[in-house]
Amino acid sequence: EAILEIKDKDGQVLESYTDTSYQVMSEDTAGKITSILSDNAARTRVFGPNNKMNFPANLQYTKDHEWISLEGNIATIGITDFAQRELGDIVYVDISAKGKQLGAEEVFGTVEAVKTVSDLFLPVAGTITEINPLLDTQPELVNSDPYGQGWMVKMAVDNVADVAALLNAEDYSASVG
Repeated sequence: EAILEIKDKDGQVLESYTDTSYQVMSEDTAGKITSILSDNAARTRVFGPNNKMNFPANLQYTKDHEWISLEGNIATIGITDFAQRELGDIVYVDISAKGKQLGAEEVFGTVEAVKTVSDLFLPVAGTITEINPLLDTQPELVNSDPYGQGWMVKMAVDNVADVAALLNAEDYSASVG
């Protein structure tokens, strides 16, 4: 029987825990649980108003949960806050596409979390010009700073108009609930 349930705003149970599958890590002054260490999620979960997902309005997004920013014809690409939360603790990022010309939605690498490996898809066509060197030794930056130091690749975009056709922050947020 579950003694801790995590529900969405409509009251649907998203996760449930037994007394042996989690440990309370912190509580607020009213005794409300604000974070737990979960055996089945293999990571700390944080709850409350500071846990709202972040989708910066200056970025474009894909249905595959990548984000892209554009300066001229150079794009920076990473995975969204939603994606990193779904994956859990990132332990390895494998990208070896530097210098490669790839099409939109082609795989440019993989990201490995504690329990899964996920492909990374290029939002638009272009040539990979740079791979984030920090991710070799600090893959956890994808979790802690997905839109900053956790970026994955930079690329020369073939057609900058393709970026505008991607999802804006409001549409992406609606797509992930």
